[in-house]
This record gives sequence, structure tokens and C-alpha cells, in this order.
Amino acid sequence: MADSERTLAHARALRSRGMAWMPPEGMPPAAILDSWARCARAGLAIDGAPQRQVVEGMELARRREHAALVRRLAQAELETLSQQIAGSNFLLAFADRDGVILDLYADNRFAMSDADAGILAGSCWSEQLCGTNGLGTALATGAPVAVTGPEHYFLKLGDISCSAAPVRDALGEIVGVLDASSYYASRQQHTQVLVKMAATQIENSLLLQQMRSHLILALHPRAEFLATLSAGLLAFDERGRLLALNQRGAVLLSGLEARRGASFEELFGEPFDLMLARLHRQPELQLRDALGSSLVARVIARPLPQRPSAAAPSVAPAAALSGPSPAPLPEMLAEDASVAEACRVLRAAVAMRAPILIQGETGTGKELLARRAHELSGRRGEFVAVNCGALPAELFEAELFGYVGGAFTGARREGNAGLIASADGGSLLLDEVGELPLPLQAVLLRFLDDQLLRPVGGIAARKVDVQLLAASHVDLEAEVAARRFRDDLLYRLNTIKIALPPLRCRSDFALAVRSVLAGLDARAQISEAAIARLQRHGWPGNFRELRAVLTRMLLHRQGQVLTPDDVAAQLPAVAGLAGSALQRHGTELVLREYERCGRSVSRTSRQLGISRTTVYRHLREAADAALLRS
Repeated sequence: MADSERTLAHARALRSRGMAWMPPEGMPPAAILDSWARCARAGLAIDGAPQRQVVEGMELARRREHAALVRRLAQAELETLSQQIAGSNFLLAFADRDGVILDLYADNRFAMSDADAGILAGSCWSEQLCGTNGLGTALATGAPVAVTGPEHYFLKLGDISCSAAPVRDALGEIVGVLDASSYYASRQQHTQVLVKMAATQIENSLLLQQMRSHLILALHPRAEFLATLSAGLLAFDERGRLLALNQRGAVLLSGLEARRGASFEELFGEPFDLMLARLHRQPELQLRDALGSSLVARVIARPLPQRPSAAAPSVAPAAALSGPSPAPLPEMLAEDASVAEACRVLRAAVAMRAPILIQGETGTGKELLARRAHELSGRRGEFVAVNCGALPAELFEAELFGYVGGAFTGARREGNAGLIASADGGSLLLDEVGELPLPLQAVLLRFLDDQLLRPVGGIAARKVDVQLLAASHVDLEAEVAARRFRDDLLYRLNTIKIALPPLRCRSDFALAVRSVLAGLDARAQISEAAIARLQRHGWPGNFRELRAVLTRMLLHRQGQVLTPDDVAAQLPAVAGLAGSALQRHGTELVLREYERCGRSVSRTSRQLGISRTTVYRHLREAADAALLRS
């Protein structure tokens, strides 16, 4: 962008702000000025409002399925980020490459104002629609960006600050973007660094997953940094041709032709076979690149013994690993007595076609159990999962029941069949049903009474046949007592109730660790001591958190067998309640309220006005302290 165009954009923006705002350094960053100019060329009015565009339920589900692999990795980092910046009035988002938000994590003090009311799952925040904003501008530039308060193109977004970073797959293609937003007044300087680190972690894990059947080397000038985010990752095929490298790897090899297809010998002046022979004798190698720089290399993934056929692709794109093609359903780990009983009850319930309510903490496997129920039912229709907490309240009825053409402003001319219709003859999972507002619970109750599908704006109703499943991480009986959930709706859903225990309480914990690890890397091994160290953690995120931790351990492992040192590098040291008196008082307050609320994390967070993540952190600290005392 020409300097003159930047100057004009800058002058125009300051004029529009009544000369009342000037960044401390006197000039907005070049990335912001470039973005303002793009917005001006697109005809966006600075005093206007972002164009609200929200994808519909089935389309959102399709996008989530298409991005399943990178989304799973992003969810783990979002949970970690939410712990790191808890209490700062934050909102975390992961969006796909089109800027459509797939997942949100929000501190409940980040109350939606007029300016940010459009920040919800399914909303599109591309720069073309919403002007200069962290998420959209990071996608437009392909680089991390911070947009602070008045740097947003639209004046209406001036009270929000956001930091965002794009996420690239092993081929270097942008597959998503990570964003952390907060109110301008409560922004934190380190947030941008944390977001960049989280994006790098996702990219490294994605490369490890996509290139898992090839040789992957970690590189760094110093051996002690090989297990950190500053290490370069390079993947080679069986002939020593470069298949992929992360951004840090590209920096370390700057000045070389580090392109896909380049040979190992071109980059390091050493035959590939000779390097492999050295690897058999020692875990770490001294390498010298073609420009003479000295590097240390360590293997973090090895190819399978058999070589792929000539027709096999050398790398699978992220979408191919996570797309909509059906995959075998993993077996439900049921060595724990309570889980085994849950599976037995499940089988009997689907034989009776009875409604099933599955309860358990987040990440305990509720959706996996629901999918198992669909499989056991033998139904030929689709399994449709509806996240009741993710659908916008004003669109919930239309998305669930469908609508006729022209039923409301913005409706498709041809109408929409709805999510329930797509589950006809199959199974319908109402996930996080406890998040439904009371008015929408009444709408759902009417359907459960007669299973008649009535599209919004329509007159005719038709009968559908679905196996009904519901799931919730909150105590619905406590919610009924607090008048936040209808008792008559609970009676319909609670015909058969199945409770899944949290990971920390399962008697088959060691088997669970090995099972998840085998799913990530069939050749990986872990020591008994490492499993014992993992078992001391509280696991508020349960299997989802375990999978994320094991993925990071594989990425940064020191040897062939995962050890307690590998665990310690990824999990914080066990801490008791030995902090300040204020910290101890805070944990004790949360514990008391948690018990008073019937051990409901969601209700505790609402009563105390803190995020669920903060509640989990206090519970984990209390559990760890109890372990230390025992």
C-alpha cells in the first residue's frame, strides 16, 4: 500500500473520530492503516455497523465437521487460554478460514452490548463484513494482529480490543483463526503473546497429526530448546524429500530453498540415508545446514515400518483428515464399573426406544455415548447432534423445526427443513440442553409431547420418528429447583438417566490414558510413573483435556517412552492451598458455594459471577491440595 494512501486513510479515520483519539506512538500500525484502506475501498461506512451474517444450524454443523481435526486442537488451546486470562472480561473464539466462528469461550462478565451482540457461534467476522477487527484482519493479512479499541474501522466496536492469529496446516494453508477479545478498558498486554503461542501450538500439533506417517525432526541451535515452541519442525518422506515445515522451521532455514520437494541433502549437505543411520545410534544429531549454521536435531515422529504404495499421497490435507466421510466409531472404554453399567442401561434403553438423558462433566464422553446409542438402535436415519447452547436464541426454533419461505426477515426464499427433519428415522441428540432459555424449553416440550414437526410460519404439521437423546453437564434437578429449567421438560427427557463419571474418578484411568495415546500414535509408549503423575491432575476438561495434553507430550517428547518429565513439561506442578490468604479464602468460598449448589459448576459460576473455568481451577487446586495432604 502506498504511503500516500496510508496517510489519507489515517487522516480520514482521525477526522471521523473527531480528532479525539491518537495512539500513544502517534500513528496506527501499518497493518491497521492497510486494513482501513481496504475497508474504505469496499465502501464500508465508518459510522455504520458490522453486517450481521450468521450461518444456519446445518451449515454450521457442516463447517464444524469439515474442520474437526483443527477444531479439536483449537478447543484444547481455548480452554488453556481461558485459564491463563480468567477474570479479565474476555471472549475467546476459533473461526474457520472464512471467518465463521465455530466455538466461543466467554467470561460471563463479558456481557453482550449493542456493539458486540453479533459475536456468537455461526457469525461471520470477515473484514469485508465487519471492517477492521482482529479475527477478520488476521485472515485478510495472514499474520497475527492486535486491534485495540478505536483501531476498529467501525466506531461502534471502539470499546473492544482483540488479538488474533491465523492457524496454518502442514501445507501452509490457513485453516482457521484464533481470537481473544476483551473490553478496551480491561485489555492485557500479554494477551497477544498468549494467542500467538496458542496458534503455534495448534499448528505444531496439526503438523504432527497430518505428517504422522513420516519422519519428523525438531531443530534448534540449542538442544535445550528442542521441546519448546521455538523449535523448527520438518517432515520428510522415505526418500528424504521435504514434505512440510512449521513457521519456525522456515525461519531457521531462511536463505535456503526450504520448499516442498527439496532433498535433505540440499538443505544439510548430508545424504539422507547417512543421517538415518546416525539416528539409530544416538537420539540427537548435530547438523550443519547448507549455509554453515549449526543445528541440533531430534526425532519426534518416525514412519511406520512398511512403506506406503507408490499411489499413496505423501501428505493428507487437514480437511481430508477431518472431513465428513464416515469413520469407524471408537469403542467406549468401559472397564470402570459405573461406565460398564451405563453401557448396559444404554443398550436396554434403545431397545425400548425410551428417551435417554446423559449427564456428566464436559469432556467425559457424552456425545460418544449418544453415538453409541444410535449405533445400537440399528436406525437407518442420520445421527444429528444439536448444541442447544451454540444456536442463537432468536434462531433456535427456526433451526430446529425449520421454516417456510418468507417466514421472517432474512429467511431463505425456499425455506429450510430444519435439524429435526434431518434426524427423521435416526437419532436426535440435544446437547447441553440445560443451556436452553425458558421460552425455548416450552417450544421443545411441545414437540416432545407429540413428535409433530411444525415449521415456523407454516400451518401443516407432520409426524417424525426420532430416538431422543439429551446431554447436559449441569445438574438439571438443581436447575429445576432454581426455576431455570422446566420440571415438565425434565420429566420427558429423564425417562432413562445415565451418568458418566469424571476422568479423575474412573478406576480404569491407566487404561484410558493408554487408549487415548494409542488413538494419537499407535506406536507411542508411556511409563507407569508418567501415568501416576497424570493421575494426580484434576482433569477439569476430562478426556478432551487428556487428549490435548498427550498430543503436546508427543510433540515435545524427550525419548521413545513418555516419562514423568514429559508430563511435568505440559502440566503445572501440583499446588496446594499454600498461596496467599486471599487465594485460600477464594478457593474455600468456591468450594462452599459448589456444595450449596448441588455440586453444579454452571450454577456455582452464575451465583458467584465468575467463569466456569475459574470454578474448575479452584476445584482442581482443592483436589490437588487434598492429594498432597493424603
